[in-house]
Amino acid sequence: MEVIEVKQVWQDVKKELKETLPSHVFDTWIMPLEATGFDNNIFSLLTVHQMAVEIIRKNHYAKIKSALEKVLGVDAEFSICYDADLAEKYKKEKQKEKAKQKKEVDNDEQSKTMENLAQMQSFSNLNLKYRFDNFVVGENSRFAHAAAYAVAQNPAKKFNPLFIYGASGLGKTHLMQAIGHHVIFHKPKLKVRYIKTEEYVNELIKNLQHGGERNARMEKFRQKYRNIDVLLIDDIQFLESKTYTMEEIFHTFDSLHNNNKQIVITSDRLPKDIPTLPDRLRTRFEMGLVVDITPPDFETRVAILKNLAEQISMKIDFEVFEYIANNFVNNVRELEGAFNKVSAYADIENTDVTLAFAKKVLNCEAHKKELSIDDIAKATAECYGVTIADFKSPSRNQKVSSARHVAVYLTREITEKSFENIAEFFNKKHTTMLYSYEKIKEDMKTNKDLDRTISEIKNKLKD
Repeated sequence: MEVIEVKQVWQDVKKELKETLPSHVFDTWIMPLEATGFDNNIFSLLTVHQMAVEIIRKNHYAKIKSALEKVLGVDAEFSICYDADLAEKYKKEKQKEKAKQKKEVDNDEQSKTMENLAQMQSFSNLNLKYRFDNFVVGENSRFAHAAAYAVAQNPAKKFNPLFIYGASGLGKTHLMQAIGHHVIFHKPKLKVRYIKTEEYVNELIKNLQHGGERNARMEKFRQKYRNIDVLLIDDIQFLESKTYTMEEIFHTFDSLHNNNKQIVITSDRLPKDIPTLPDRLRTRFEMGLVVDITPPDFETRVAILKNLAEQISMKIDFEVFEYIANNFVNNVRELEGAFNKVSAYADIENTDVTLAFAKKVLNCEAHKKELSIDDIAKATAECYGVTIADFKSPSRNQKVSSARHVAVYLTREITEKSFENIAEFFNKKHTTMLYSYEKIKEDMKTNKDLDRTISEIKNKLKD
């Protein structure tokens, strides 16, 4: 009998045996058997299990013989031998099969996880772009990153609240949202919600409007931000002068903190530098851990650019990274903007990103140098008919004081300088600089002449 006929006979025999043997017996002892020949009415079988020879002859001999004779139509015997090579082959096939099944299960689980993650991200209001694995840590952000990661691993265990402050575009939002992503991915049972302060204020105002079930709307609004495990509030400085919103934030903060829920807050300044923030909120914001992020140094800027290139698998000359890092020094946002501009032009023109190409696209040499405090102080002093020496003097002259207030306001608005830096230049206290800034900011709302004067100084600085 040809081998192909032998194998077909064995397939028919297995069908008979499957109906008469328990499934666990059939799967364990019969399925692995391989038919190799039929000579002199003896059907030859090989097994991959050493124990199978004895077990099959002792427990299943009669049923196999009966099924074999039924299919062949003649009296027949069978022999069974252990084959080490076949056993090894069988073992490898089983391993492949298990690996394939595991991969399918893993893919299903990953698919479900990603689906759940997408739903959680939607609920949490998070952007998948901001994660720990694509945040470049430098000396400017090392402590803030470590604190954020510690909070993400163990929400509400320490550093609660975590208050992250720094100028715009340095990575505060990135770290905050990275906390949220880490939590929903590693602790999916916890509820996370991210909100910008401005959006929170607008939502609150909408729910306060008259008409319909206002009380029911407000209760639903409050529960939205209190019935969660991790609350992420971005740009808290926009709470300034919003009394009712501060009241809502205060009660939400207390509700979450008293129930051992994590709170993370970002701001462009320290809690004590938000002048209209009431003491009861300020002290609560400061009761956990307050960390800052400063502008990245040259090495960190280069590392950020390399990371951006790796993310889109774009090959870029190292000298391009150096060029961009040397010309965009204030924050990560403008650094990323410059990189995106260069890479986009390269895609459009289908060309390599060389130093010459980057210089052509960015044209940094044609841009004016960044305005310094000295530049702004000189322009303001000239407008008011005073001197920088007057600004730095202890003089309380009304004309000097008014001009100094404006110079401080413009410096804060135009540059990335902190109040500490500004105070050092003007030889004044930090709180005095803060007062000057807030005074001009408020006066401009009603004083049209002041608003015009400041616009004139700004225009002069552009020339």
